[in-house]
Amino acid sequence: MYAPQSRSGAGSSAEQPRVYQVWRGSNEFLLQGRFIFGPDVRSLFLTVFLILAPVLVFCIFVARHLTNDFPDHWGISVMVVVVVFTIYDLTLLLLTSGRDPGIVPRNTHPPEPESIDANNDVGNGQTPQQLRLPRTKDVFVNGVVVKVKYCDTCMLYRPPRCSHCSICNNCVERFDHHCPWVGQCIGLRNYRFFYMFVFSTTLLCLYVFGFCWVYIIKIRDAENLSIWKAMLKTPPSMVLIIYCFICVWFVGGLSVFHFYLMSTNQTTYENFRYRYDRRANPYNKGVVNNFLEIFCTAVPASKNKFRARVPAEQGLQQARAPARGFMSPNMGKPVGDLELGRKPISWDEPRSAADIRDLEVGLGGMLDEKEGRIAHASPDLSREARPVELMEGRAGMHSRRSSWGHRSGTSESMDSIAVQMGALDGTWGSISSGHGTTSGTH
Repeated sequence: MYAPQSRSGAGSSAEQPRVYQVWRGSNEFLLQGRFIFGPDVRSLFLTVFLILAPVLVFCIFVARHLTNDFPDHWGISVMVVVVVFTIYDLTLLLLTSGRDPGIVPRNTHPPEPESIDANNDVGNGQTPQQLRLPRTKDVFVNGVVVKVKYCDTCMLYRPPRCSHCSICNNCVERFDHHCPWVGQCIGLRNYRFFYMFVFSTTLLCLYVFGFCWVYIIKIRDAENLSIWKAMLKTPPSMVLIIYCFICVWFVGGLSVFHFYLMSTNQTTYENFRYRYDRRANPYNKGVVNNFLEIFCTAVPASKNKFRARVPAEQGLQQARAPARGFMSPNMGKPVGDLELGRKPISWDEPRSAADIRDLEVGLGGMLDEKEGRIAHASPDLSREARPVELMEGRAGMHSRRSSWGHRSGTSESMDSIAVQMGALDGTWGSISSGHGTTSGTH
């Protein structure tokens, strides 16, 4: 990933990258960050083809023949309507797939716990690095307690109705689902356009389906044929009828399902996960108010400015390794995203062994520091006069240091080090007291 560098001078701000150039999600950007798509944006071309291909066949083989079959030149309106409606449908598709669905910006470091008592830290012997963030927090929504979860990837507590999309790798407000047909997440800022796109596609299918039958009936009446022979006279109409019949079951069924979700103020994710029919839905405001919330409210402004320059301070924070003192709620235990259904992953054993080795090196440094203090306090004490226990303790410490990574029982090793530390403290105390007595005698 591109790591921005801070440079001094008047042109430092111009050399900073833009936000979309250092974006940590899996999104694809177009026109220098003006459009944002999901990583599966290629499926958008298939969706466009499935809409344009039948419309072109309809205009060439059906609508063109119907221009003269209606009085007062009303036949030309059949082609005009289908062209205008197709442009409208593709515009809604672009508004759905090419805009920010409601991505919550990531934190550069984990949030600090809200309630930290210094006295408790001292009493429990815990440093800020040993504090853990709670896995969930309780918030009130219309008088109902709702649990919000901590996102390890974005390092934030997700707002209510927010979820992390594993495909786009972003937390999205009012997350509904990730639609592979539009190549984008469906969330707070594009759900309205998604439903309008699905519903308009349903109407377009019904329009083409209906006028194909009109054309077949006109052939039957003009040539006095049966309906089956009239259908054989126009094979493109038969293909379009079958194609639209199949598609209307998908887009029409999706329109009906989301109509139900909007009337009850649910998302697809909430409907499959929480099942509000078994408990109260804190977001339900009534059928009329639910529809007004979807269609008659202003679309919230995006929380991300993809074309803005990355501040120099933020670039330095992103380039550095995170060194804040509070650990993730999942640190040191199997981690699994409950909402995404990911398989828990065990803690990395080599990493834990490396951390224990670092702790051991620190203990060795403490021993060296204490020995230096003893040598400074009693310069006449020769190396041969040192207690045998001290030398044995150092030898045991070095032997354990060499074989620490190969031992499996880390708790036993820590206990033995603690015993040796206690023995060494007692030995140092006797040396200091003995040296004081000797100097007093002189």
